[in-house]
Amino acid sequence: MNTQVITPELRHWIVEQNRAGVAPEKVMASMRASGWDETVAQRALEQVLAGVVQEQVPGSRGIPEQTLPEPALSGQPSRIWAGDREVKILLTARKPRLVVFGGLLSDEECEELRAAAAPRLSRSETVAERSDGSEVNAARTSQGMFFGRSENDICARIEARIAHLLNWPVENGEGLQVLRYAPGAEYLPHYDYFDPALASTEAIIQRGGQRVATLVMYLNSPTRGGGTVFPDVGLEVAPIKGNAVFFSYAQPHPSSLSLHGGSPVLEGEKWVATKWLRWREFD
Repeated sequence: MNTQVITPELRHWIVEQNRAGVAPEKVMASMRASGWDETVAQRALEQVLAGVVQEQVPGSRGIPEQTLPEPALSGQPSRIWAGDREVKILLTARKPRLVVFGGLLSDEECEELRAAAAPRLSRSETVAERSDGSEVNAARTSQGMFFGRSENDICARIEARIAHLLNWPVENGEGLQVLRYAPGAEYLPHYDYFDPALASTEAIIQRGGQRVATLVMYLNSPTRGGGTVFPDVGLEVAPIKGNAVFFSYAQPHPSSLSLHGGSPVLEGEKWVATKWLRWREFD
């Protein structure tokens, strides 16, 4: 049984290392070299850095889990009503908070979204690290586009369904993003919350607060590859047309275990629609 205790001195040392700009992985390596058990060291690092994150950026504080987007799964149902259609519950997890839905979209809705998005596709971008806006990133090799919220009938219908399913207001969601991954395209593991350490974050969260949850909907089934992976927990969700994976993150920190990525498409192509949910109304 491990008897090592996370002391105030250790917490203070971690804070000082963070202020000095030492990367978390180097702090961890130093703790391990000093004899700290890996599990204890990891827990101390996560606890201390979570507190640092909450102090650094307004609006970045941890959110109580009971106030996050969440489907009504009490009683462990195998199916759930989403306002206008029944959706299957294929998998659930608590850490990270994750649910795989079956049949969230019909085949016809998948095709309609793809057709509406195709003429507007361009190289996907990620949040800029040093300024407001977005930028091309080598980690993301897809094509994509954004719909405005409720821009057309298909978007409005799906957004209303998501709001009902996840018990979260329509106005607290960003517009749907549609992505196309050609053979070989991928999205390396990343977090969807806005990193409090980046210069661009404070301006971004003025328009609706932090992201608190993600819903990835699969618009087709690639022949091989293209799964959504969660490296911290060794999970991969297969990209099956009409299905979706939902996950939430109570705080903008790796302890949420929400690290995820899109595996390379090995054969065929992959289309997804992503819905990001914000803490407040998104402008």
